[in-house]
Amino acid sequence: MSTALAALRIGFIGAGRVAQTLAPAFACAGLNVAAFYNRGADAAQRLGSRIPSARPMTDAQQVVDRCDMVFLTVSDDAILPVCRDLRWEPRHRVVHCSGATELAALDHAKSAGAATGGFHPMQMFANPDVALEGLRGCTVGIEAEGDFRRDLELLATRIGCEPLALPAGARALYHASAYYVGPFLIALLKEGVELWKSFGASEADALRAMMPLLRGTVAAVLDGGLANGMGGCVARGDVGTILKHLRALDERFPPSGALYRELALRNVPLGIERGTLSAPRAAEIERLLLRTRSEEHAAS
Repeated sequence: MSTALAALRIGFIGAGRVAQTLAPAFACAGLNVAAFYNRGADAAQRLGSRIPSARPMTDAQQVVDRCDMVFLTVSDDAILPVCRDLRWEPRHRVVHCSGATELAALDHAKSAGAATGGFHPMQMFANPDVALEGLRGCTVGIEAEGDFRRDLELLATRIGCEPLALPAGARALYHASAYYVGPFLIALLKEGVELWKSFGASEADALRAMMPLLRGTVAAVLDGGLANGMGGCVARGDVGTILKHLRALDERFPPSGALYRELALRNVPLGIERGTLSAPRAAEIERLLLRTRSEEHAAS
């Protein structure tokens, strides 16, 4: 760790789940987490219990005055107004942790001479304890200029993460991509759980059965890549099984049938790339999915 980075006094404005994950990670890495502020007492108390050495402040400006590097760990929509309401100096380094918000939200600090940057761990923060345990190895999307970018990359490395330099203007696409393996994955698990509930199983039963499959899928992708990691009836070209699936779903859960069609259509190119799905059989599967989708729309 650079001497300059170790000497910085780090502060957090906003003591929610992101701060409750990053602040302990920084402290465990030997960094000086000096102060924090939160409007609500409960979150402030939780963060204070995690970082006993950090001082709780009575307003956000006190964090700015006391610290050199300030993390704005507030909601995305609050970043710009919170930054705008504070007095910054050229000595400050101001960071937000939003995936989709552009650095322009920090322009008020930049106009005062402060360095600004984005530091977004690609991690779910539903539970800070779980997030902290899973932080090592996760990617951190970083956007900043010059030396400050290198400092943020070093900071990510110091807490065991993998820094990823983001070009200007890419944040929304970068953040949207994470939803496919984060919140959207949970939505897909919910679809599967609801189907299990229809034949009497509980959510716990369904998840207990699905988790080994999910872990096996991830392991297969890590071993062989996306196409080679994929199995299932589309990759095999098993038209009969696809038709059975569609009939069962359409009869009892039409919205799930529509989602199945959209996802199955995206499986087709992967099956071809994998080498287990021939072009003629792929065309047959696509015709089946598109035809039954058109029939579904006509019926509605």
